[in-house]
Amino acid sequence: MSSTGTNTAVIRTQGPRGDREHATSIYMTSSYVFESAEHARAMFAGEEEGAIYSRYSNANLDELIARMCILEHAEDGVAVASGMSAIFTTLAALTQKGDHILASRALFGSTFQLLTQIFPKWGITTTMVAPTDLSAWAAAIEANRPKVVMLESPSNPGLELVDIRAVAEMAHAVGALVLVDNVFATPVLQAPLTLGADVVMHSTTKYLDGQGRSLGGVIMGSRAHIEPIRFMARHSGPALSPFNAWLVSRSLEHLSLRVHRHAESALAVAGAVADLPGVQWVRYPYLSSHPQYALAQAQMCMGGGVFTFEVAGGAARAMRVVDRVAMISRSANLGDTRTIITHPATTTHRSLTPEERAKVGISDGMLRVSVGLEDVVDILSDLEQAIQASTRNS
Repeated sequence: MSSTGTNTAVIRTQGPRGDREHATSIYMTSSYVFESAEHARAMFAGEEEGAIYSRYSNANLDELIARMCILEHAEDGVAVASGMSAIFTTLAALTQKGDHILASRALFGSTFQLLTQIFPKWGITTTMVAPTDLSAWAAAIEANRPKVVMLESPSNPGLELVDIRAVAEMAHAVGALVLVDNVFATPVLQAPLTLGADVVMHSTTKYLDGQGRSLGGVIMGSRAHIEPIRFMARHSGPALSPFNAWLVSRSLEHLSLRVHRHAESALAVAGAVADLPGVQWVRYPYLSSHPQYALAQAQMCMGGGVFTFEVAGGAARAMRVVDRVAMISRSANLGDTRTIITHPATTTHRSLTPEERAKVGISDGMLRVSVGLEDVVDILSDLEQAIQASTRNS
């Protein structure tokens, strides 16, 4: 009987098992031996396939990429040391001095810093546009003729969506490549390559690992697009540990189960939090109150595991909510089995100016909640008591 289901394919795609082990072993080695000098020469010349050095390839990284190719409908990929190394390596590989990047204004804080503080030093400039405004995308693409277009959808932390298919069509019309940070949706809920994107990036640190254990990143796309990215990664050195690759690859076997549970719980908790006294608004892609609810339904199959909300009283009140939670973790991570609360204005996006935060919808009273796998009643109860207790100053 042939097995064609995605979950089956991911689970049954494994690396080498030389001793009949059921689970792939961990290949914790930095280097490999050759049968002869001629064997070494042929491998370095690319005439024979195989492992040369773990900065170049490793059985655990190969298994991780093979599984991610199934999930992201990709031909090839590269595994690197973190999500930000995935973004940096991709942009550095695909641009050069004099090139222009067009980016969504709603990006993770470190991505924003790369584009505004680091790449300009090398003669690579960036224009940013409102993620939800297709007319602004069209005008900026026509005016700037960018080399690449960079976006997140949903964005971190504002949960703004970009119409990936529409932007990709406009970008390809001027020869630009489209890069998508797919961390919040995961390949379970959104497949950017099928919507027209050229390269997809992930921080495996988030949902792909899903248990807050390891740092990592992956870059997925066609073989033609991945080739220059692999060259950059090999020679700049953001190598992923074989152990971390092994951890993430194991987690991919139950990614679909976890992500569906995260999304179901997030929808329930977000809807309930919206009715709590002191909550100004709640944003979640699969709530009908989200301004892009129709787009969320069109390009995502569920809303993901993160929602944001604003409390009256600004940063002081928001930080008191964070201080008052009892079960929920206070952390800057997301995509964990444990529910996490974050105040973006003073943590993940503190490097942005108040004006820059305002442009991407990050208010001082905004809180981001990454909904974990605990029982919904317990998550909601903790948020409710924390919001109520935050009305007191001590």
